[in-house]
Amino acid sequence: MKQRGITLLEVLIAVTLLSLLSVAMFLAMRIGLNSYERAGTRLMDNRRVAGAQRIVQSELEGLVPVIATCLSPTGGPGPKTLFFEGQPQVMRLVSTFSLNQGARGQPQILEIFVIPGENGRGVRLVANETLYTGPLGAGRFCTGPRQFLPVDIGPKTFVLADKLAYCHFAYLVPPPAPLQPAVWNDTWTKEMWPMAIRIDMAPLDPNPAAVEPISVVAPLNLHRSPGIQYEDLQY
Repeated sequence: MKQRGITLLEVLIAVTLLSLLSVAMFLAMRIGLNSYERAGTRLMDNRRVAGAQRIVQSELEGLVPVIATCLSPTGGPGPKTLFFEGQPQVMRLVSTFSLNQGARGQPQILEIFVIPGENGRGVRLVANETLYTGPLGAGRFCTGPRQFLPVDIGPKTFVLADKLAYCHFAYLVPPPAPLQPAVWNDTWTKEMWPMAIRIDMAPLDPNPAAVEPISVVAPLNLHRSPGIQYEDLQY
């Protein structure tokens, strides 16, 4: 009676096929996990960009019309000024929106400005936040009417947008007459608040597959005259 079995060659072929199948399954799992990780990273980046733009929009739309009492050279109360600094790459205002507490937080003094990017490539949009304690507290940031101290980077400086090719601000001037159009200026010198604020920016390395920083336009729905005060903001 003949005995049936397998040869050594057949065993080698079976082991080889099983090894190839295992390698193929491992590669498929690795590709899937890498794709999942890349998709998660891209999703987080997109959420970060979209969230930062919503923060900027909320900060600007929450502008509070504050008249600050600047400090005199002797340290006492000095002249009063409209607390709004509008430069092409520096902006200072009081807002009802807080970076840490959102719209339910206390009013904050915001310094929004542009700094060079990492390794000198591009620019960054950053912000400083200081609790608003009243006209005298805001006066620590000014030296006289329409004169403000320079902005500075600190340990709590928050990066709103990074890796930008450019970033600059513009302010909408009310029309001088009803039939004339409003004009965007890159420097605010009026003794009133602007109608809107625009932040123009573009990514340093464009990527069509990702959400990229875009220009933000925030209308300011408040009175324009600095002579009108909000009684509920008296501290």
